[in-house]
Amino acid sequence: MLYYKAYKHSTSNEWVTFIHGAGGSSSIWYKQIKAFKAEFNVLLIDLRGHGKSQEVFERYFTNEYNFENISIDVLEVLDHLSIQKTHFVGISLGTILMRTICELAPERVQSLVMGGAVTRLNVRSKLLVAVGNATKRFIPYMWLYKLFAWIIMPRRRNAESRILFVNQAKKLCQSEFIRWFKLTYKLNPVLSYFNENDTHLPTLYLMGDEDYMFLPQVLKLVDGHQNSSLQIISNCGHVCNVEQPEVFNAAALGFIKQHSH
Repeated sequence: MLYYKAYKHSTSNEWVTFIHGAGGSSSIWYKQIKAFKAEFNVLLIDLRGHGKSQEVFERYFTNEYNFENISIDVLEVLDHLSIQKTHFVGISLGTILMRTICELAPERVQSLVMGGAVTRLNVRSKLLVAVGNATKRFIPYMWLYKLFAWIIMPRRRNAESRILFVNQAKKLCQSEFIRWFKLTYKLNPVLSYFNENDTHLPTLYLMGDEDYMFLPQVLKLVDGHQNSSLQIISNCGHVCNVEQPEVFNAAALGFIKQHSH
């Protein structure tokens, strides 16, 4: 089973599950834990090959790395803890896994907070993925990762996010990076399906106004999906939970409270 850490609340029965992005770990949520555990039960998970889930059962190296299998990993943790339903908070690629869980087990999802959501690739991000796939086996993955981090988060105020993600990525091995990067082959059809099929579940998109690679696509998606709303955070890039944690926490907690039983 994946590594997880659960914070139990003394009175609340509601759970909030945090899903990090590729190359990160549950430590990316260090600016959220205090605020959220004061209100709800909190579940932090390290995805396969990341953080403290690097040493996991052999099957994680034998079953295919796809969004469905990685999402099932998360559902197994919920089953283990007897969590029938949870709010989800995710960042970057973690939002794709949350959306996959909506397809696999919508009854387990109470609401969704999508930070720095990846909903469609633009021309620049498609080019980035193509370059990565062409070079991933012979260029050290940290070179690629640092390049990606700089392109996605280029501004000086994005430095903390870049450094955090790069330091987390250093804990991956080259083979694990390649396994995860292969998921980008499947991104376009998966994202197209998600754009065309509305979950109708309560969904809040939290996007930085400087998240130029992904914000325009979210603007289009929200217009066509019911029960979806968007809050744009000023002076903020892709990793909005790190760059503007107070705004992120206030918006996410307010939204989750609206959709709590």
